[in-house]
Amino acid sequence: MTEAELYTLYKGVFMPSLVHTPKSLKYYEQFTFRPDDIVIATYPKSGTTWTQEIVPLIVSGGDPASVETLPNWDRVPWLEEDRACILNLEQRPSPRMFTTHFQYNMMPPSFFEVKPKVIYVMRNPKDVFTSSLHYHGTASFLVKPGSQSDFLHKFLDGKVMFGSWFDHVKSWLNAEHKECIMYISYEEMIMDLKDSVARIAQFLQKPLDAEVIDKIADRCLFQNMKQNNMSNYSTVPHELIDQTKSEFLRKGIAGDWKNQLTVAEAEYFDAVYKDSMKDVTYRFVWD
Repeated sequence: MTEAELYTLYKGVFMPSLVHTPKSLKYYEQFTFRPDDIVIATYPKSGTTWTQEIVPLIVSGGDPASVETLPNWDRVPWLEEDRACILNLEQRPSPRMFTTHFQYNMMPPSFFEVKPKVIYVMRNPKDVFTSSLHYHGTASFLVKPGSQSDFLHKFLDGKVMFGSWFDHVKSWLNAEHKECIMYISYEEMIMDLKDSVARIAQFLQKPLDAEVIDKIADRCLFQNMKQNNMSNYSTVPHELIDQTKSEFLRKGIAGDWKNQLTVAEAEYFDAVYKDSMKDVTYRFVWD
């Protein structure tokens, strides 16, 4: 099926129509934030599920029930998706935790008024592409990727769900209220998960002792998190995501793009990246 059949075009960006309804988008636009809300913002396939595991454990002081009793899409729900409308988010005690795949300039008015804390997670776009390629082959509500070359051009042109990776990252890096935003990368989390957990806890003003940080980091190791049925998408119907084709939590590594892209594709990717990011001063781990 085509983009026109499966996607909604919202503010110039494709989104899967199955979970982004007119009702949910209106709810999103009118949503009222609190100052102590916590927002996980990511471009898809950049470490969202991982961060949805880490943050509730930090907020709960390491209580495993925080990630074992609710699936991640209810535990830290996407504000733009239709489930947000039925979760009674207004009744949740503070601090509430949310997720969004939207660019900074697509956030609702209340967000800019209240300025809640945001954890913005980035990932090497070559690995984002690789993960997206596999995911698009499993999900019935996404346009099939086609050939790798075709999908690569779509990805680099931003003609995929949630638009251009370049636009997304730059929108959040150029945010006006950077004091409310923590920037962290998937690669940093892989290199030193304990340090990443400690930094996130410090940003959220949730001081934890070393033992709790160790336990959270251990629980959030990829191979351990993959066993959590509330996080590995194993409860999603086969008709929506066919994990026999590719597991949702697939490898959890950095640099898998080297096993996916040809030399010519990697060089083309690098050229587009260099041109698109030439005005960005932020130093990425993968540069």
